[in-house]
Parts: sequence; structure tokens; C-alpha cells
Amino acid sequence: MSWIEAIGYLGTGLTIASTAMSTMIPLRIVALCASCAVIAYGVLIGSAPVVLTGMIQIPVNAWRLHQMLRLVRHTERAASGDLSLDWLKPFGTSRRFRAGAVLFLRDDPAEEMYLIESGRFRIAEHGLDVKPGDIVGELGMLSPGNRRTGSLACVEAGSALCLSYSEVKQLYYQNPEFGFYFLKLTSERLFQAAETLRAENAGTDVL
Repeated sequence: MSWIEAIGYLGTGLTIASTAMSTMIPLRIVALCASCAVIAYGVLIGSAPVVLTGMIQIPVNAWRLHQMLRLVRHTERAASGDLSLDWLKPFGTSRRFRAGAVLFLRDDPAEEMYLIESGRFRIAEHGLDVKPGDIVGELGMLSPGNRRTGSLACVEAGSALCLSYSEVKQLYYQNPEFGFYFLKLTSERLFQAAETLRAENAGTDVL
């Protein structure tokens, strides 16, 4: 077997290895290496179709790898204290709501969460206003039976980024590190809510 054939077999082996991987970041890295080997092999044997195939795959895999690395980086930063969730925007759909619109009611089936972009929303049961930059509805993903823990209505017309739980789960399965940091972020929010409730109760007791 010549060294040229060895490069071809290397590209084939890396391609097969990438399809067998369950996590997205290693898959994209190996796929990029496979494309480089395939391009080198195509150049050495003078096959334009082989070179073209590798060149098409490289930007696709590189972009997906960039997206996932950015997702993990921003999620890690959020979990360590920066609770901004703007990094979710590429994975959701923006929707507009008029004043008075009810997004969901307590005990409704929960299928998506919302990142408020503009306007003002309110959770009636808890007397909480949800403003731009806040996230709401993510706890339905963790509640028993995936049921809403409160009702959400639009008080002032605005828009919200809608991210389905199925998309969140897909991101989790593609990259367990994302899942870890997302759960950590959710825990941070639960602790913050508990602290706020404790402070409000303390203030009531004083009065």
C-alpha cells in the first residue's frame, strides 16, 4: 500500500469515526480532520469531485463547531454569574405579543421557554413582572409532568424569543457540557427566587 492510499484510508477511517460519535464537538473536529485528509487524497490522485466534496464539508463543520463552542462558552459564563441568555438567540424563534395576550396558564402543558426581548410580562400567581433580558418558562421543563408552575400574560406589547424544550434537549444530547451548565444556570435561578421570597417574607414580618 502506497502512502497516497494510506491518506485515503485515513480520510475514510476518520469519516466513519465521526459518524459513530454521540457528542457534537468531537464529531465536528474529527469530521474536519477527515475532510482535510480527503482533500489531500483527492489532490494527490487528481480527482476534482473528491476535492470538492471535502471543501464543501469543511465550512459546514467549521461553522457548527464554532456555534457549539460559543454556546458552551456563553453558558459557562452565565452559570458563573452572568445570567444573560442572549447566546440562545440563534436557536429560538422571535414572536410578538399584544397587550393582554396570555402566553400560558398555570398547569398548562409546558413545551417551550421564553427570553423576553421587549415589552413587559407578568406572572400573576407570584406578582412578578418579567422584563426584557429575563427568561421565563424554563422551570416547566423540570416540573413533574412538564406542567406550568404559573400563568404568564403580556402587560405591555412586546416580543419574546421562544425556545422549545425539544431544542434544549437536542443541545443537551449533542453536548453534555452544555446540559451541565444549563442545569447549573437553572439552579442559580431557583436559588435567586428562593432568596427573593425569603427577603420579601422577612420584610413582611418586620412590618
